[in-house]
Amino acid sequence: MDFIATDKVLKYGMGYDDMPKKTATNLIKKYNTNNPFYIAEHKGIEILYEPLGSIYGYFNKYKRIKFIHINNQISTEMQRFTCAHELGHALLHHDTNTSFLKAHTFFSTSKLEREANTFAVELLMPDQFLVQYKNTNLTIYDIAARYGVPREVCVLKDKIQHTKFSLKIEEDKT
Repeated sequence: MDFIATDKVLKYGMGYDDMPKKTATNLIKKYNTNNPFYIAEHKGIEILYEPLGSIYGYFNKYKRIKFIHINNQISTEMQRFTCAHELGHALLHHDTNTSFLKAHTFFSTSKLEREANTFAVELLMPDQFLVQYKNTNLTIYDIAARYGVPREVCVLKDKIQHTKFSLKIEEDKT
């Protein structure tokens, strides 16, 4: 995949809003899980799997019914991240039908996309999960891979959210 490089994300000043993290944290506490599929089901959000070509997924609402559409041709890990991202839209932007999350656009300049990405990262990699890696040699990218978070968005956790401890960030060699 061809994503915008991490340094460009930071250069363009992707701000951080507390609402995505607070929402993710509260959901994890309420449902005792960070599984986006479980949470969506218990929030009454329909999940539909369909062939979407180069689109990972999207959220829409029709007659007060919320739908998360997920590409059935992408990996299980990417389906999980996509579900978390679209769940972010469903909960944070519930009155907005979001544009499609297309391949190669994790770092949209749109505030809504940044918030949905931040929500997904906070849901899939909450602080309490990261504490166990504090004294290891694992990079944020290694940890993200364990939780199904794409390398390109895991920097949201370390660089923008500023976790309570410093994780070693490996230089992007691509």
